[in-house]
Amino acid sequence: MNALARIAACFVLCVVAGIASAAPPQCASEAVVQAKKLLTFHFGEDDRMEVGPEVKELAPIRNPANAKQQFKVLEVWGTIYKGNYRMRLIYYPMDKSCLLMGQEILELARL
Repeated sequence: MNALARIAACFVLCVVAGIASAAPPQCASEAVVQAKKLLTFHFGEDDRMEVGPEVKELAPIRNPANAKQQFKVLEVWGTIYKGNYRMRLIYYPMDKSCLLMGQEILELARL
């Protein structure tokens, strides 16, 4: 019976952890909007341009000017026609707002 209780407790913890991780990361909506702007800046307006709604939070990075501060790194994917682009947006979360500190874009390509 003790083993059954442990299995049930483990199952409940896994379900709760799955529900907790399902929430979008802070600054996710801002990252999607900024990713669209970044693609438009690099390639111009194009009606075939799409930015996915999924935002993945990556490991934070330290602020080079203040090692006690960390920046959030959010990854968003976008496409233009047949091109796929990975964009990483770097934010400093301030209370309920997000301050964009940096951004990068990389085309997915086999060379």
